[in-house]
Amino acid sequence: MKKLLLFLCVASFFSTFSQTEDAWLYLKDKPNSATFLQNPLQMLSQRSLDRRIIQNISLDVKDVPIDENYYNQLKNEGNITVLGKSKWLNAIHVQGTVSQINGLLSNFTFIESIEFANKSLNPGAKKRVKSVTPNHQNKFSNTTTDFIYGNAENQIKMLKGDFLHEQNFTGEGMQIAIIDAGFPNVNTLSAFQRIRDNNQILGGYNFADRNTDIYTRDSHGTHVLSTIAGYVENQFVGTAPDAKFYLFISEIAETETVLEETLWVEAAERADSLGVNVINTSLGYTTYDNPDHSHSYADMDGKTTFISRGAEIGASRGIILVNAAGNEGGDSWKYIGAPADAVSVFSIGAVNSSENIVYFSSFGPTADNRIKPDVLAKGQSAAVINYSSGNISTSNGTSFSSPIMTGVVACFWQAFPNKTNFEIMDLIRKSADKYNNPTDQYGYGVPDFETAYNQVLSTNDFSNSTISIYPNPVKNSFSFSFEGTSVENLSIQIFNILGEKVLEKSKLISNTVDISNLEAGFYMLKIQMENQQKTVKLIKQ
Repeated sequence: MKKLLLFLCVASFFSTFSQTEDAWLYLKDKPNSATFLQNPLQMLSQRSLDRRIIQNISLDVKDVPIDENYYNQLKNEGNITVLGKSKWLNAIHVQGTVSQINGLLSNFTFIESIEFANKSLNPGAKKRVKSVTPNHQNKFSNTTTDFIYGNAENQIKMLKGDFLHEQNFTGEGMQIAIIDAGFPNVNTLSAFQRIRDNNQILGGYNFADRNTDIYTRDSHGTHVLSTIAGYVENQFVGTAPDAKFYLFISEIAETETVLEETLWVEAAERADSLGVNVINTSLGYTTYDNPDHSHSYADMDGKTTFISRGAEIGASRGIILVNAAGNEGGDSWKYIGAPADAVSVFSIGAVNSSENIVYFSSFGPTADNRIKPDVLAKGQSAAVINYSSGNISTSNGTSFSSPIMTGVVACFWQAFPNKTNFEIMDLIRKSADKYNNPTDQYGYGVPDFETAYNQVLSTNDFSNSTISIYPNPVKNSFSFSFEGTSVENLSIQIFNILGEKVLEKSKLISNTVDISNLEAGFYMLKIQMENQQKTVKLIKQ
């Protein structure tokens, strides 16, 4: 009996160390970071830089791409397969046996650490908590009934999105990235003709297949996009009909693997570099086909999963990341998934047409006891465009609560473009009906965007005042005009793109500022009055 037991233990050991595993290799540094930071347009678009300037966000090493030499050395390593990478986390996703992957640590001195998707293989790993078995038959909890719904009136008016539209805030000038499972027929359906004709689809990428074919794979993304961008005259209007869109595929619908977390982070990084304002993700991750890779509720603390760590960095770049809370409220799991658990992600639960919580809407709090979801939107019988017929249909899931909210968020931010992403999210939470008494499933409740809008106007917010800078671009000096106050009440600071202060003047005596001693480039001009401030972009020729 002892010999048999020993044989089984040895067999189990060799099985574990010979099977293929997923892991992230975290790199020690980025040797060319100084060059990239001095030449930011080599890694980020001007629109992405502008978003940072408005929100007073400095560039840092997380913006710098992974070192190409490091990546190529690993790519050419014959014993492992490179599947993805993240500049934000300075990590490369690989597959190989445990011994092959561990061997990389001694073979390549630029690798700082290794994190296996199978947490039991990591140093100091705790005993795993048994995870719920995933159900791919209903991966998105997306039940569609093909009949004419009429229009999307209820889901828009519930949030007072119609009020924003009446003020001409319809998403114009805002860019939204949809990270999802596929967008079949968006290029042909008449309900998307309006955004096609107006060139509102700016591009995208299929990370799942590593190609540019975005009008393929699972129909989930088409339905999601329709709630924001669909248009059928007199019958259906999305929540941000004049926004522009990037469409990214990161989800591989036929399976559930940890690689999807890496692909999502890659997509979010691409969206950031292009300068999008809002990202919608109607996806969430808890369990995988390989149960050893699955997450426990304890992992839903906003800082454990790869995807949530990436999402947190995305928010720090000035983007609003809107994410479905999940559809597990009626299951044994019941809790929100990742990245909806991240502190800075705007997580959305589901209500019905009467604003009552829907049973499937996933619960908070997070494992570290934070309120989630943040707010709620319609997720039961939500109006969508059916990807196959092009008809107006209804679908269920926080998958639709999230984009319905995303569109209204974009319209609201359009109204107050000088607000930061965190200020916008905070205003929305404060307008919600349960803000003073949040619950585990309602979060802060259903927001009222008319209330949020009027609250900003009633505060006579300095940051929303109109300022004119002229000339801009500047050669030697510029002047500015400002509504509502005299120049003596203002002070200014100028920062370079790295966040370094290069000029400061307090108690101005003139509205003309000499910057002849500054080098050519992009700067952030911060104008302050007492404890309020406004930031604008300045270009020195």
